[in-house]
Amino acid sequence: MDLTEHTSTCTYCGEHITLFLDSSAGDQHYYEDCSVCCRPIQIVLTLNSPENEVTVTTLRDDEVPF
Repeated sequence: MDLTEHTSTCTYCGEHITLFLDSSAGDQHYYEDCSVCCRPIQIVLTLNSPENEVTVTTLRDDEVPF
């Protein structure tokens, strides 16, 4: 497991939140509750090859991922 700490902004309340990402599982799409307002945030984790750079996108629960 390769955990990376990532700071993002909640798409609902605008507060800064800390996400712990596991990039060893490849591309991911999952939900995590905001640690401040408890609303569900969609987390889209994309690994960009060949550098294995991680891109994190946060969306509201009702938004459609790209």
